Amino acid sequence: MGRLHLFEFEDQKWFPSFLRNYGTDFLQFLSNKTKLYHPAIPILEKGLAACGKNSIIDLASGGGGGLLSLNAELRKKYPDLKITLTDFYPNVTAFEHTKKQAPNFQYITTSIDAKNVPKSLKGLRTQFLSLHHFKQEDALQILQNAVDTGNPTAVFEAQERSITSILAMLFSPISVLLSTPFIRPFKWGRMLFTYCIPIVPLFVLWDGIVSALRTYSVKEMNDLVNGLSNGDSFDWDIGRIKSGPGVILYLLGTKK
Repeated sequence: MGRLHLFEFEDQKWFPSFLRNYGTDFLQFLSNKTKLYHPAIPILEKGLAACGKNSIIDLASGGGGGLLSLNAELRKKYPDLKITLTDFYPNVTAFEHTKKQAPNFQYITTSIDAKNVPKSLKGLRTQFLSLHHFKQEDALQILQNAVDTGNPTAVFEAQERSITSILAMLFSPISVLLSTPFIRPFKWGRMLFTYCIPIVPLFVLWDGIVSALRTYSVKEMNDLVNGLSNGDSFDWDIGRIKSGPGVILYLLGTKK
């Protein structure tokens, strides 16, 4: 099946920010509770070692993904680790909540474009469940910006373009309904638009299915890397690893 860059609600400028935030809050909660990205810890440690700075610059952070649970593990090896959350549409409430739980987090309240990251932000660039939001030319710009600035980059997608991933997304509304009372900070609006007016479970369902259809395969990520200018100045590790019943696709680029 070829990659299909279909419509996602989360990407639309007109989509209400509070609904977008409810969706990213759910993804953050689920990622941390299930420790979804823990199989990727060796890849992150390799990227940090190549970086030479105990700093992670997370791009397109959404609600923060699974970084809280990853942070606890990474700090065993990197006790002075600093993690900076950024997004084109910053979910500041979620960022603040994350920082309260782990003071080594910091965040930027202004919009940060993953295609043109400020040079002042130095460290291992990470993206969790976000590369699929970008069309091919934009994904190329993200990776090209990392190469041009000499910053290592690590990309992770917790689904793939397969029938199994699409079928798994069909159960996402149930996960939203079961998880919502436990998501913090508690918001009555989240309850309203989950149970009384079920916009959140429905848009999470749609965006989840489309995310799977948009996900770059290992071959397509290799094609992206091969299309970079001066891409051979980096070492590239691209593959897939098991994560419970699912899979994580990853890309790690480090300067030679």
